[in-house]
Amino acid sequence: MTLTLVPEPAPAAAEVPKHRAHQRIPFDNWVLAGLLLVVGTVDGWNLTNYPSLSDDEGTYLAQAWAVRSGVGLTHYTYWYDHPPGGWIQVALLSWLPEMAAPDQLAVATGRVVMVIVALVNAALLFVVARRMKFATWTAALAVLLFALSPLSVTLHRQIYLDNVAVAWMLAAFALVLSPRRHLWHHVGAGICAAVAILSKETMLVVLPALGFALWQAAHPTTRKFSAAGLLTGIVLTGCLYPLYALLKVELLPGAGHVSLVDGVLFQLHQRTGSGAMWQAGSASGEVVRSWLFYDRVLPVAGVLAAVAALAVRRLRAPALAGVLLVAMALRPGGYLPAMYVIQALPFFALALAGLVDAGARVLLAGAVSDFTRRWATRGGRGPRDLLRVAAVPSPTWWLRWAVAAVCVAVGLSVVLPRWQDGLHRATTSHVNDEYAASLVWVREHVPNPGSQVIVVDDVLWLDMVRLGFTPGLGAIWFYKLDLDPGVRLPNGWRDVDWIVSTPTLRGNLTTLPNTADVLDHSHIAATFGRDAGRIEIRQVDKDRR
Repeated sequence: MTLTLVPEPAPAAAEVPKHRAHQRIPFDNWVLAGLLLVVGTVDGWNLTNYPSLSDDEGTYLAQAWAVRSGVGLTHYTYWYDHPPGGWIQVALLSWLPEMAAPDQLAVATGRVVMVIVALVNAALLFVVARRMKFATWTAALAVLLFALSPLSVTLHRQIYLDNVAVAWMLAAFALVLSPRRHLWHHVGAGICAAVAILSKETMLVVLPALGFALWQAAHPTTRKFSAAGLLTGIVLTGCLYPLYALLKVELLPGAGHVSLVDGVLFQLHQRTGSGAMWQAGSASGEVVRSWLFYDRVLPVAGVLAAVAALAVRRLRAPALAGVLLVAMALRPGGYLPAMYVIQALPFFALALAGLVDAGARVLLAGAVSDFTRRWATRGGRGPRDLLRVAAVPSPTWWLRWAVAAVCVAVGLSVVLPRWQDGLHRATTSHVNDEYAASLVWVREHVPNPGSQVIVVDDVLWLDMVRLGFTPGLGAIWFYKLDLDPGVRLPNGWRDVDWIVSTPTLRGNLTTLPNTADVLDHSHIAATFGRDAGRIEIRQVDKDRR
């Protein structure tokens, strides 16, 4: 007898219903696409004209140019004042606006990079909110709070390293909160957190909150492995910075060179503090007042919400991040930069939207509970009883929704008038015309730029390089006349042909005698603007004594 194995026929493929032949796009994706359209429009509208161009923006963009051009990590001596990760990333995209608008102000058009970063931040914030079990509408609310505050619009447009760092820290939170709980997600979160710190070192303050989020999200049986993965990603990636300094023989202080240790000591101890923000006339107080000028809603309500959200378990991680950043800002002897609040804004938005989400859940649960109780009390069994119960809401039902309506009305009445003025200013004001006119004047009236020396602030430095001035010693960032050993003029002010006097330059003359000397030996060739905001193009009088 011969046994023949007859293979079983393969099961027929299940027929896919016609209405499911094409998978539908998830509702969250539609919501996110709409949010990104709103964020991109608001941030991009009137981008180059508002807010005022700042020297910090020019510095970071010039450093990005140096990286992209192969000059080095900066356009002058790199002295480890900040990790270079932020402007290295800006360098990867900064060629786009430069190629699209080569004749426009470099810093103004360079802000296009920040619009891209703002879109990434908005998308990541939405993902984080949804992974924290926010409803879709409250996740959208978090994004709108974060992106549409006039303070946010003002700061998100500017070329600040904090915006780049926020993107990486939000990516770290998104990976930590991943529902798959994969070990490599936690290692990736550590890498993202380290890149955030290497983009802006003050992001180090948020690490305890990230660790707490991991501890909450990880499975108890693998929590230790997850923590080890997170720590491994942070340490191995973060070590690249001191390793670079070590290979350059610039890790430790020594004669004739800069060092990483000196840079860290300057930031922690030697840098002049801003004073306590509650002290009259302190620099920190002025910074906080500048934030509140743009928006009082998100900063003030965000701080209060961060404290209150510590009581809600699923909100504790972002709330802790916000509280830690606020505590860092409250240090009396520390230095408070104007862009510091950027790091706190996403966590303020999450805390605020999270409390709204928690309140809505309580309201909905109470309404459902009340309806179910009355349904059972009346012995409801069929559709008629269902309609009868629904048609006569209880006083408790009315009270709950009346409270909700009042809260929404009060919130809108507080937010909309304040934000309307700020957003109108951001989308209609032109505050950079003087810089644009100065660039045009130099282009048309200064011959042979390659053989001349011009002293400018960093807003115009890259533009001068584009016009043909020699980087470093032909186009000179005014700070470097006094602070960089590599910038030495044998004949002092007589080696300079032009100086562009801007509010930033004039505001630092008391600590920069060489720059003041050049200014004193020059005369005005052209002036743009009025009063304290004017820009003067001055020609040096080399025959003067």
